[in-house]
Amino acid sequence: MTRLPAITAAALCILTACQTVPPLPVYWQLPPFQLTAQSGQPFNSQSLAGNIWVADFIYSTCPGPCPRMTSQMRGIQSAVQSMADVKLVSFTVDPKNDTPWVLAAYANRYHADPARWFFLTGDQTALQDICRNGFKLGDVDGSLVHSTRFVLVDRQSRVRGFYDPSQEDGAMPHLLRDIRTLEKEPYVRS
Repeated sequence: MTRLPAITAAALCILTACQTVPPLPVYWQLPPFQLTAQSGQPFNSQSLAGNIWVADFIYSTCPGPCPRMTSQMRGIQSAVQSMADVKLVSFTVDPKNDTPWVLAAYANRYHADPARWFFLTGDQTALQDICRNGFKLGDVDGSLVHSTRFVLVDRQSRVRGFYDPSQEDGAMPHLLRDIRTLEKEPYVRS
């Protein structure tokens, strides 16, 4: 086995640690929205300004991917616990059944921190608008068919990444890496 001289090993270590990570793409700006949080209080998207956030679309009675997605979101919550400016937002695709109180119970079941993780419901038209026109992830049309991708949003409410939690290559580590990348970006108030 060949051993590198200590100076070469140290230089290699420094070079790899100093590699620059390319900036994440900026896909588009999200439109403002107003919905209702699991607390029953109005939720204005402006309250997310200056924060990095991860969004997903779920519903509380989902027998399919939603429980797994919500568990993964819980894992993200744990992983970013020391990052005060990272928030999580779960939008319902079943506003007829997912009242604020139903979402509060669902959030409680997954130990969601109410100061960090918001479960949003509201008028179906408003949810349709943010899902289809904001995130470009399909419809909230009563069919309960929805995207299972997580979306990363920067401090200026711009979409910066999409992550498929069912990918074998581990989309969650990529998402966490990209959150850290966004943390290093300067925040320019608009």
